[in-house]
Amino acid sequence: MPPKSTPKSKSNQNPHFKPGSKVEIMSEEEGFRGSFYTGTVVKATRTSKFIVEYDKLFEDEEGTKPLQETVNEFQIRPIAPREKKREFKFSEEVDAFHNDGWWEGVITEVNEDGKFAVFFRSTKEQIEFGEEDLRLHREWVNGAWKPTLEGEEEEEEKEEVKEKENEGSRNKRKLVEEEVTKEVKRRVNKKVPDTTQEKPIESPKDAKFSKGMPVEVSSDEDGFKGAWFAATIVEPVGKDKYLIEYQTLRTEDDSDFLREEIDTLHIRPHPPQTIIIDRFKKLEEVDALYNDAWWVGVVSKVNTFPKYSVFFKDSNEELEFQHSDLRPHQDWINGKWVTPSKALKL
Repeated sequence: MPPKSTPKSKSNQNPHFKPGSKVEIMSEEEGFRGSFYTGTVVKATRTSKFIVEYDKLFEDEEGTKPLQETVNEFQIRPIAPREKKREFKFSEEVDAFHNDGWWEGVITEVNEDGKFAVFFRSTKEQIEFGEEDLRLHREWVNGAWKPTLEGEEEEEEKEEVKEKENEGSRNKRKLVEEEVTKEVKRRVNKKVPDTTQEKPIESPKDAKFSKGMPVEVSSDEDGFKGAWFAATIVEPVGKDKYLIEYQTLRTEDDSDFLREEIDTLHIRPHPPQTIIIDRFKKLEEVDALYNDAWWVGVVSKVNTFPKYSVFFKDSNEELEFQHSDLRPHQDWINGKWVTPSKALKL
């Protein structure tokens, strides 16, 4: 009797990432986290990892030996599509080509000379770019680019209309939804002090926060980077620093709310809640309340109201939230609250 053959382990079979495929690779290195660099898949391993070779990053100073690395599948994606010609607008989410990589930002100024000022949340920097170094920001979600290129949108709109036509039991849910919407509006309409006139925290020397002022504080700690926690200004402590008291985080012995000294680069006023949203749309950028903090994400799916699935790019996670735990995303840039454009809308 012949010996039984041992089944061989198959390598990763993702059709988008076969050897030789051109890809963009997300860096996880400190200071470069979230940026994407072009490269080529060299080999797919038997796990969810890939060996890639960068196009413009090298192992030697002479630039003769392209850098190769082993990366996780969530770190790679196909080359992002790009319109041949596009008129960029104020507050649009874009990718900017900088230091050999693509960095996500938001357009904060459209200058007369054809240049665009782009603000980067990760570094809190604002840099000027030409149109040739920009592209509309897109997300690689479930094997497809969102939003699609112009021209492809019409086909998706047809599918969306067909799906709506087949949706039933709308009247049965109407009364329930109206009651939920009233409750959401009631909560949203609770007035929060309008702090849009505060001076910009991007210029620490000019930043002014008064005692008792409600603010939000960001963290650079691993696992919490990009999260904003509600807090209150206690008092200024030296140059460009304030003692703050968190509204939800407590001390280790749970005896009181946690206090910390925070520099002005990590403090912003509490966002004004003047925008009433009855429903969020697919691919709309939002802040989600999770683990006592607000995290920026994108609505990946509109579930049975009032629930939504939200995708977080930094952690590559998708979680479900109630409508009441979401708010429209806004950025505090140059002393003003800026709402990103609806460029991510289908």
